Amino acid sequence: MLHISGGQGLLQFAELGLAFVLSALIGLERELKQKAAGLRTHTVVGVAAALIMLVSKYGFTDVLVPDHIVLDPSRVAAQIVSGIGFLGAGLIIVRRDAVHGLTTAATIWLTAGVGMACGGGLAGLAAAVTALYFIALYAFPALVRRLPKIGIGPASLSVTYMDGRGVLRRILEVCTNQGFSVAQVSTGERFPGQGTVGVVLVVYGRPPAAELAATLEELDGVVSVTSDDSNASDD
Repeated sequence: MLHISGGQGLLQFAELGLAFVLSALIGLERELKQKAAGLRTHTVVGVAAALIMLVSKYGFTDVLVPDHIVLDPSRVAAQIVSGIGFLGAGLIIVRRDAVHGLTTAATIWLTAGVGMACGGGLAGLAAAVTALYFIALYAFPALVRRLPKIGIGPASLSVTYMDGRGVLRRILEVCTNQGFSVAQVSTGERFPGQGTVGVVLVVYGRPPAAELAATLEELDGVVSVTSDDSNASDD
């Protein structure tokens, strides 16, 4: 006859279900942004963390002996945090001096915490943290755009423009008007047959350099613009 141990009641299944729902909500946002760790990964992490917490709380009741064997559930919770650290580290990529995947790695860590809270019976905290996650993700970017545009960078812009038309002066004016500080101007290759000049600008500013590049491309006399923004993030 199958023996059903304690800790497998409706309450525990509800806690697992809540971990599933909240983790899936977080994972869905990552999935919509086409991240490597998306809906499935976040859901599995959250539910697994909740299950481990439930095992920690109820899985050893059959071996407990009053005044002889005492278990510390917090030790299992600590191992979840350590394990998630390895998973998150695998999501972080450094490419061309730019760091990618930090937000997704942090989200995996947060999802594990949400699952642990669900498994620990702290449903209110789990729901609150999930709500705060979406607030941070969607409200903070608008706040960041309003902050002073100072000291962020550097980013490199390679600009090709028509020589002898005062284009470079207008380029520098646009950079300043867009909230960027031009730290360096390096004249590149000249193309006498085409009447064009190449120049490399090193700029500092909080907005993405791609937005500045798009604006510069619309200037009369600018042939092409390419950007290399070390602060760009696709995590």
